[in-house]
Amino acid sequence: MKEVYITRVSKFLPNDAVENEQIEERLGLINGQPSRAKNIVLRSNKIKTRYYAIDQNGVPTHNNTELTTKAISLLCDADFTTHDIELLSCGTSTPDQLLPAHASMVHGILKGGNMEVNTVSGVCCAGMNALKYGFLSVMTDQVSNAVCTGSERVSTWIKSDAYENEVAHLSDLENNPILAFNKDFLRWMLSDGAGAMLLESEPKGKFPLKIEWMEGFSYAHEMETCMYAGGEKREDGSMKPWSEYDTEEWGKESVFAIKQDTKLLGDNILTKGVDSLKKAITKNGVSADDITYYLPHISSYFFKEGLYNEMKKQGVDIPFERWFLNLDSVGNMGSASIYVMLEELVASDQLKKGDTILLSVPESARFSYTYAYLRVC
Repeated sequence: MKEVYITRVSKFLPNDAVENEQIEERLGLINGQPSRAKNIVLRSNKIKTRYYAIDQNGVPTHNNTELTTKAISLLCDADFTTHDIELLSCGTSTPDQLLPAHASMVHGILKGGNMEVNTVSGVCCAGMNALKYGFLSVMTDQVSNAVCTGSERVSTWIKSDAYENEVAHLSDLENNPILAFNKDFLRWMLSDGAGAMLLESEPKGKFPLKIEWMEGFSYAHEMETCMYAGGEKREDGSMKPWSEYDTEEWGKESVFAIKQDTKLLGDNILTKGVDSLKKAITKNGVSADDITYYLPHISSYFFKEGLYNEMKKQGVDIPFERWFLNLDSVGNMGSASIYVMLEELVASDQLKKGDTILLSVPESARFSYTYAYLRVC
């Protein structure tokens, strides 16, 4: 087996940062009225700026394929060009179309040469699962390098016309912020962007990051669907897919809007997350003391204190001073978030040889969790 190193990492954030008071200018007003939930949700998630691949008039400036391609281009230079890529592994939850697959579309714009392509769907874990495919491919010497990506272009999914029939209940939001995790909540939460990593079997670059191990866990055998789009959740917890609706119902029922079962989320996202975290580090003989930097992808700062308390409760105490977060400045970019987070940590010049990094990504769609343990070489 080969050792695998992240030798380059990049990000692409479209257009200028959008501040809180500018969100509805970009996404539009629902029923012509400012959202009554907006300020409550923003106080809870503490996001200050985010990025959209749409202009001031709501017109798209980049699609998902273009965002991904730009992030990959930032990995490349004269020493490593698109023609040198042997494997392209792309994860996203918001592809530009159902078919062809996202990675194929990216390859089509990227050009370069002949290469293997792999597309991973899902929500936040899609980017990490794309990374794991690249990791295993390099480790088993199928390829000598892999470019892995996570990307989202969600802004066009959360424009006002997708939520016209949604009315937030302000009193419920005031009494319990977790109830804000519904369609309206997601408008103040989600962001566009893309990240990319170059994986190689040799430790190149200033501070290559050796991937020691990766682990993934799913609780779908225990849990109903929590976050979804392209269908509707039935009373018994099963899903009715978009293909079983009449076409005129797609808009009427907001079938393609992103939805969240907020009670299911609040009751389970942290407990399942820490349970899987404990399984991952125990399996690989790692303790909390062995983690220099902890990079948890959290959807809102509302969860930060609760996550830490649950970690302490289950015996995994990683102090806040070892956490590295950027949610407040870039928003929740789903599968791209962990890529952008790692890029910013690397760019901060804080890392030194021997440091370790734990990447931790939850996915509320049906409660999946992925982890990667990195060592600075």
